[in-house]
Amino acid sequence: QVQLEESGGGLVQAGGSLRLSCAASGRTFSRGAMGWFRQAPGKEREFVATTWRSSGGTYYGNSGDSVKGRFIISRSNAGNTVYLQMNRLKPEDTAVYFCAGSPRGGVILTEQREYAYWGQGTQVTVSS
Repeated sequence: QVQLEESGGGLVQAGGSLRLSCAASGRTFSRGAMGWFRQAPGKEREFVATTWRSSGGTYYGNSGDSVKGRFIISRSNAGNTVYLQMNRLKPEDTAVYFCAGSPRGGVILTEQREYAYWGQGTQVTVSS
């Protein structure tokens, strides 16, 4: 059984930082993609960032106030843990953050339907 388990969410003041982690078990994503999505209250889930193993590439979402330049996605050496370092957080970053995994590698995956495996989500709340 494949499981993705997020951790690291919490309450932080605007301008602060948090680091989310997502550990996969039950299968390896060493050659696949792992990404982060988020869902704010009353809004649809949106793509945040993804990384694929084959070349260590990364790609960030560009919806609304872009996270690029503030968030950094990375993978563990074994490839089965993905991190999201979130800096200079803003109240609009408040959301439930979901980790997702796909066995497909070497391509940029930004759509929810492209990911076969999902975590339960971790709450991030940024106070003003």
